Parts: sequence; structure tokens; C-alpha cells
Amino acid sequence: MSSAELSKPGRKQRVRTLWISDVHLGTRDCQAEHLATFLKRYQADKVYLVGDIIDGWRLRSGVFWPQAHTNVIRRLLTMSKRGTEVIYVTGNHDEFLRGYSSLVLGNIQLVDEAEHRTADGRRLLVIHGDQFDVITCYHRWLAFLGDSAYELTLTLNRWLNHWRRRYGYGYWSLSAYLKQRVKRAVNFISDFEQAIAHECVKRGFDGVVCGHIHHAEMCRVGEVEYLNCGDWVESCTALIEHLDGSIQLYRLAEDQTRQQAELAALA
Repeated sequence: MSSAELSKPGRKQRVRTLWISDVHLGTRDCQAEHLATFLKRYQADKVYLVGDIIDGWRLRSGVFWPQAHTNVIRRLLTMSKRGTEVIYVTGNHDEFLRGYSSLVLGNIQLVDEAEHRTADGRRLLVIHGDQFDVITCYHRWLAFLGDSAYELTLTLNRWLNHWRRRYGYGYWSLSAYLKQRVKRAVNFISDFEQAIAHECVKRGFDGVVCGHIHHAEMCRVGEVEYLNCGDWVESCTALIEHLDGSIQLYRLAEDQTRQQAELAALA
């Protein structure tokens, strides 16, 4: 059974909030089909798009926009039409939208950052996070260079998962695996977490929901609850707030493994 078949949704689950980031629509490595399937599973009061949803950097060098990418936009518009509040927080890859911050179109808002109150009263800063990345802020040429090297890794990732699907295996991220094991990447992630946590303390937030570094995480950094959505390019992850205010980190690979185990138990 293919990974797409494993992920077919049943009845929609009611949740309070969904957070997704770093979708990078307009790139070949965007996992748009998986994301559309994920979104179909939930009836959410709010959806936060935490930056880099559309990849303006890549679209400058040529347009790549298959039907699957349109399907994600249509799914979000459908959710908005049915009452879901959609808050689009701008990121560095979609920074062309920052000139239109505070735009409101029906149930869709465009902002540079937002404040979210959980059902149990926690006050969370929702921000993409590029503002706390020294390379992105002060060495943009290096960020573009790194983006090109990163694209090569993602190309390898795409071919690996093509063959995994052919042999009946679920999604697995080579790039996320390498990121966990390269010391410089680990140090960069740690520095990023510390910087954004410091900002939360300074501004009196209980925690932060961010993206940018494509590394999904739920942890405490000092006094701050640090929540990173991850991405839909490498690891296919999201954050889900349930009706009681508890927050869950969703990982596509873990979900597929669980579904395979359930199917095997029924066989």
C-alpha cells in the first residue's frame, strides 16, 4: 500500500488550532499532496500559516506550480469559507507579502507576527523566525548560497523517497536525518532556539510557535515553551492544538508507521 493510500482521511477531527510552516509552494520538493491530505482530516477553528508558504525566492528564477500546489491553496480557501480563521504570518521566502501586512480578506489575515491564546490560557508568540537567524538577517548572499546547497540535498531526498514508494515504504527524510547529525547544524538550531526564547522572555510571552529552520520540536528553552512547526519539504510536520489546549507535534512518518501497524494487526 502506498503512503498516499495510508494517509487517506476518515471523518474530520475537530481541533482548535493547526500550525503549519515552510510549505514552499512553487518548489519541486514541496510535499503538497501530503499536506492537502493532512488538512482534509481536520475541522479547525484557526489555521496559522507560519511563513514560507509560497517560495518567492524560487519563483523568481522560474515558475513551477503543479495542480497539487493549487489544491493546497484551494483547501485553505475552503476551510476559510467554512468558518476557519486563517492567519498568514509572513516569512523570508514570502517576504514580498510583508508590504501588505495587516491585510484582511474575509476570514484570512496577513500579518508579520501574531499572538495566540491557547484554550488553557498560555500566551504564545507566533512568528516565522527569520528575524532571529543571523545569516538571513545580515548575510543574505550566504543565505542564497546555502539555499542552493540545500536544494541539492532535497533533490537526493526526492529520489530516495521515489524508490521507497516503489517498494512500499513510507516517507523518510534524508535531509532531516543529516541535519540531526551534522554538528554545525545542531549548533545553529540551538543558537536559534536560544535567541527566539530570549525575545519571548523580554516580551512576556509564555512560549513561541515558529518555523524557518525546518526542524520540528516541542521543548522548553529556559522559561519558554518552544514549539517549531517544522516543514512540508523535509519532514512533513505540523502542530495541533486540541480542544483542551494541549498541543501535539504531528509527524507524517510516525503517522504512516502507526497506520501500517494497525493494518498489519487487522490482517
